[in-house]
Amino acid sequence: MNKLTLTPNFGGDADGFYAELIAAQAGLDDEAAADWLARLALILCNHIGDREVLRQAFALARHERHD
Repeated sequence: MNKLTLTPNFGGDADGFYAELIAAQAGLDDEAAADWLARLALILCNHIGDREVLRQAFALARHERHD
């Protein structure tokens, strides 16, 4: 069974990646940003392709809280 990678995997620059992610949505209103994020998720899910890994990610995203 394949497992979801949960350790940082951004080439040592997680902060830089986060800045790029935010910048990619700059200027979008809330609805357009939500649409952009949904399209990005589908593109990346297609790239990953491994349904078991995707199921693990779905479960983690649904249940993990960052309060």
